[in-house]
Amino acid sequence: MNAFITSVESVVEIILVIALGYVLRRSGKLADSFKGNISYLIMNIALPLSIFVSVLTYLTRDKLVSLSGGLVFAAASFAVSYVLAYLITKIFKIRVGRRGTFINMFVNANTIFIGLPLNSALFGPKSMPYFLIYYVMNTISTWAIGIFFFSSDDPTRDKTEKQSFNWKKLLPMPLVGFLISIVVLLLAIPIPGWVSTTFSMVGGIVTPMSLIYIGIILADAGLKSIHFDRDSILALIGRFIIVPAVMIIILKLFGGSMPKLESSTLIIQAAAPGLAVLPILVGQNHGDVEYATNVVTTSTVLFVIVVPILMQFV
Repeated sequence: MNAFITSVESVVEIILVIALGYVLRRSGKLADSFKGNISYLIMNIALPLSIFVSVLTYLTRDKLVSLSGGLVFAAASFAVSYVLAYLITKIFKIRVGRRGTFINMFVNANTIFIGLPLNSALFGPKSMPYFLIYYVMNTISTWAIGIFFFSSDDPTRDKTEKQSFNWKKLLPMPLVGFLISIVVLLLAIPIPGWVSTTFSMVGGIVTPMSLIYIGIILADAGLKSIHFDRDSILALIGRFIIVPAVMIIILKLFGGSMPKLESSTLIIQAAAPGLAVLPILVGQNHGDVEYATNVVTTSTVLFVIVVPILMQFV
């Protein structure tokens, strides 16, 4: 019961900051350009610095080796989830234009704007190394695998056209920050105290600004746009039930010696809502943008209910 109450309180804190972004956007206090500006600031500056400092603060070379098992378990979870998502699109005949959204919604989570602040609120800064495990696998999954399901689902695409591979998308700035921090850690490169302090100060804006960003997204989408059709319900079941269940089963079978904090982090991240960029990616590939917006919005709202329930399992 204590875990349930704590998780509810933490989620309420998150929702209040999200509500701030929602109200400010709806009242016209935040301009159209602010959403793009805040997204750029978080993704390209604040988050890479936050990850850099977190790695050097909470990781050692010995601990880094011990986290390799978590990477394997996370990778296995993604692989199984892709297979299940693909099978469900065939069994339930998800139509062209929605398949890319469905599979990515099913498998890949919003680890940055929701997963990160949620994890920090529930488990504190000590969970950051374990969060990074899931973040790395989720990033690779999204931009190395998931992106191809969008392009292959394009109703206007010439089926004979070869798909190109964009290596740059495998190295977004947050991942670059992580990789640089690993190099610094392994080579034991000294970092001046004033540099770490500056990085920490800038990185500290990630959580509150990320939550405000979510509020802006919800305000732009409109709460009235939320509805539940068959394809949306199936995607939500995959995101909130099947994928976390896959992670739990894998950890139960093979992760017996894993620290409790690590397994809890992986499970919670597996249940984070869908990627906020889904509608953008779908629009670029001429898919069903309305469907993508709906599943992102509904999953963002419903995660408030899902997390306290899931906390009972971790």
